[in-house]
Amino acid sequence: MIRVVLDTNVVVSAHLNDEGYERHVVDLVLAGKVRLYVSRAILEEYEGVLRRPKFALDSRMVRKSVRLICSVSREVKPQRELNVTRDAADSKFLECAQGTRADYVVTGNKRHFPQSWRQTFIVNAREFVEGIAPELRR
Repeated sequence: MIRVVLDTNVVVSAHLNDEGYERHVVDLVLAGKVRLYVSRAILEEYEGVLRRPKFALDSRMVRKSVRLICSVSREVKPQRELNVTRDAADSKFLECAQGTRADYVVTGNKRHFPQSWRQTFIVNAREFVEGIAPELRR
């Protein structure tokens, strides 16, 4: 099974646009077609960003969504701290990917990451849906 780590911007975009590539990626996770890995820091960031007033998302829906993500993901505790991203806050995604040997980090900000990290490729949602996992689409 394909192993992924999702950047927060993918999760947020999936909540804001029902038809975007990001939503397709999250739907693949929720359907069990790809395996999502998260860390405690990633889950906390998902929830914190989804609760920002600028997104105007209902707090009950955010709570339910985070619980759903928790139920389908595998939580890991990264073993090493990394400092290899342009934005230090993004290192947590590579730390999780490295600890789980994830195949992909899916992000809307590829420029913040190296092209790949060890065995993990950095892709955007469109690349993932169209090029990597086309047979997994809805």
